[in-house]
Amino acid sequence: MPYVFGGSVTAVVASDTGVSITRDLAKMADMDNKDQAELDPADLEDVEDVEEEETGEDVNSKARQLTVQMMQNPQILAALQERLDGLVGSPSGYMESLPKVVKRRVNALKNLQVKCAHIEAKFYEEVHELERKYAALYQPLFDKRSDIVKAAYEPTEEECEWKADEEEELTEEMKEKAKVEEEKKDEEKEDPKGVPEFWLTVFKNVDLLSDMVQEHDEPILKQLQDVKVKFSDPGQPMSFSLEFNFEPNEFFTNTLLTKTYKMRSEPDENDPFSFDGPEIMGCTGCTIDWTKGKNITLKTIKKKQKHKGRGTVRTVTKTVPNDSFFNFFTPPDVPESGDMDEDTEAVLAADFEIGHFIRERIVPRAVLYFTGEAIEDDDDDYDEEGEEADDEEGEEEGEEENDPDYDPKKDANPPAECKQQ
Repeated sequence: MPYVFGGSVTAVVASDTGVSITRDLAKMADMDNKDQAELDPADLEDVEDVEEEETGEDVNSKARQLTVQMMQNPQILAALQERLDGLVGSPSGYMESLPKVVKRRVNALKNLQVKCAHIEAKFYEEVHELERKYAALYQPLFDKRSDIVKAAYEPTEEECEWKADEEEELTEEMKEKAKVEEEKKDEEKEDPKGVPEFWLTVFKNVDLLSDMVQEHDEPILKQLQDVKVKFSDPGQPMSFSLEFNFEPNEFFTNTLLTKTYKMRSEPDENDPFSFDGPEIMGCTGCTIDWTKGKNITLKTIKKKQKHKGRGTVRTVTKTVPNDSFFNFFTPPDVPESGDMDEDTEAVLAADFEIGHFIRERIVPRAVLYFTGEAIEDDDDDYDEEGEEADDEEGEEEGEEENDPDYDPKKDANPPAECKQQ
């Protein structure tokens, strides 16, 4: 089926209907040129003789030029858009052309596909059970990580040994010199406790989260001691919670802030083929008990208002929402009907993405986001894709040059549809 975006034609399928549209466009093009002088039979014979001598490349070039001319005609574009609008939601011409007995068999295949979707849903439910099982195995390690970060535990010399790649080539003398210099620096500084600003640094190193962190959030996030993921209990509806543990601070009385995401792993009865794994259906935050005057999610603004009659001016103080990381804990409510405006949908979509990213990437690999190594890995992935694309382009160019029929002069001028208007 055709795809229409923003009222402009973006694609046309090569189907019986598409051919019909093309024919209609050709007719309209003929009508658009009706003022041109008609050719006599002798002229037509001459044209036919010339066309027989034309190569396939010339014919394709003329076809492209005709297409460009037609697509520049507003009347033709409007007619094409009208025809495409009428095709939205209609079945493809191929399916309509199948014999009735074949359509019945296709329906049987679709019923099998629905059963596959239900089996896939059960698969993801068991994956969730495995996640819960292994979360219990990971947790002692994450607890120890938290103890080191907040200075509740000092790791041993053996635990602190780490052979970095750069140190492999260093001589013993250079290692000893570097060790002495590090000890001098440590003596000059105050002895820090644990790993200061661990989670704040993690959040600021990740683009998805750094945009949320405002300058006035940082003093509070410096007090963040740990972030945990908790899965729903066995037999309960599928969900997970993010737990943010804070040191006692001057901004709010809570030491624990939570965000819970409700999930669903079953095909939609009305659209079973859209199932592609568990979906986040909604989320709930928590109430932050702000200390008076410390609520950074709100700000006070002053406006001057002039009286229409007397002309006097007064100053009005208003409290309005303020950008803050802590708005994360007050997501918009999802109506039971599921009907939401575009802004709410966008906010929730971003919220779900952030919650999933914290669960899947940040919590399990926090130290690598703190050091920046996980970010470098992500960048390397993008670079590899770019290199692959460059290689493919190079191969295509090489193939063209190795083609005995390839003529570089023909590529000097791009086809009409590639030229800037």
